[in-house]
Amino acid sequence: MNDRNALKQGVIQKIFSSILKSIKSIGYGIYRSLVRFVLGVKKRFVRFGKRFMDASAVTKVSHFVMGFGQLARKQFVKGFIYLFIQLGFFFILFTSPTVNGTPIGLDALRNFITLGTVEGDVFTPTDNSMLMMLFGVVTLGLIGMFIAGYLSNINSSYHNDLLIRDGKKVLSFKEDLAELLDSRFHMTMLTPAILGIVVFTILPTVFMILIAFTNFDAQHPAGQVLFDWVGFENFKNVFSGQGEVSVRFIPVLSWTLVWAFFATFSNYIAGILLALLINKKTIKLKKLWRTVFILTIAIPQFLSLLAVRSILSEYGPVNNLLMTVGLIDNPISFLGTATNPMTARASVLFINLWVGIPYTMLMTSGILMNIPTDLYEAAQIDGATKRQAFISITIPYIVFVTTPYLITSFVGNITSFNIIFLLTGGGPAVGGGYKAGSTDLLVTWLYKLTIDENEYNMGSVIGIFTFLITATGTLLSYRKSKAYKEEEAFQ
Repeated sequence: MNDRNALKQGVIQKIFSSILKSIKSIGYGIYRSLVRFVLGVKKRFVRFGKRFMDASAVTKVSHFVMGFGQLARKQFVKGFIYLFIQLGFFFILFTSPTVNGTPIGLDALRNFITLGTVEGDVFTPTDNSMLMMLFGVVTLGLIGMFIAGYLSNINSSYHNDLLIRDGKKVLSFKEDLAELLDSRFHMTMLTPAILGIVVFTILPTVFMILIAFTNFDAQHPAGQVLFDWVGFENFKNVFSGQGEVSVRFIPVLSWTLVWAFFATFSNYIAGILLALLINKKTIKLKKLWRTVFILTIAIPQFLSLLAVRSILSEYGPVNNLLMTVGLIDNPISFLGTATNPMTARASVLFINLWVGIPYTMLMTSGILMNIPTDLYEAAQIDGATKRQAFISITIPYIVFVTTPYLITSFVGNITSFNIIFLLTGGGPAVGGGYKAGSTDLLVTWLYKLTIDENEYNMGSVIGIFTFLITATGTLLSYRKSKAYKEEEAFQ
């Protein structure tokens, strides 16, 4: 017993030591990133000041009137575009136009701090705290995009200064367009993509994160009751509160990690074995077998999952067959209404094999067909057996190439929504009236908290934790993998 306890303690110490090292590594990485950021900002300000002193008079004016440097050099189209950007930005910023009674601009920044002050009554509408937060984030985004346009205006005017000093001609509008389609084509393609990322990804993500620092929940519906900033209170409640989130967070997180591990590696190993089997020289009709398994990819996943749920239901063909054969007397519930949570968990893991194996099989088949034959020939000359060549060449090559896929697959399984939601709905239910069931993952629980319970603040907290887990796991595992350290090993 003492030896077992010592072994357990040693394992636990190693786990905590590994976690502490990871946290230390992440903290040091964040610290270095902040130092580089501060130094980078400092260098940019120094360079900005030097460039201002070195610039011509028209470029110095462009620091205050956007487009002036271009207009002074007869680049009318570009100059009016920059001027229009400045005038439009100042119009929105200082006039603060309203949408649904909530302003955008300077007033939005003030409201962003208070999240509303008018509680409202029968005759006066309540301030919409959600819109005030949203428009505050939008205004900050507009400021950021304006700064980018402002710097572009100065860079363009200063570039003209340098051309004139070198005795060269300032480019016309047509020449600028030709350059954007030739030497600067990357700018033409990247600018819309970056704007799309800012508008549709970064700003909504910032808005979602900020909700975690408020008390926006079912007791504070937007437009009816004001909600406020509460700092890190929601994060404290996850570990020290009395509600569902504090009680069910660790169990749901644990099952999420267990699900992600088994769902990832079962599909990965089974897919590799299937590809190796199909690619054996003695197997005939290889294309037919690949096609059969690819059919599961061709059929929309949600249709496959709904069909499997019907097949495994209490009155489905599987139960009817078992009862007809005489193996069972009463129907067995395999999924959301199972009496034993382990039955539902094992069922979804087994069904996930049907969904995930074909992807790994396809990828591995392509890898096997592209392994250089020179490696096998060299191994044969050195006297290696087929088994040794398989262990020393085939497996390392497959693992090396598929490591990024393995990592992304693990992250994808952490945030897997369709399989759990469509098969079990998170069930079987857990005693105590909790919304999070036995098979709920963090992402399906988040859905229930926000859509069903309107607990947007706690849903946002869970979303942040999910992101931290996936991002940290992805970065650490990839940086420690051979695919990262030995990138050119198989090239």
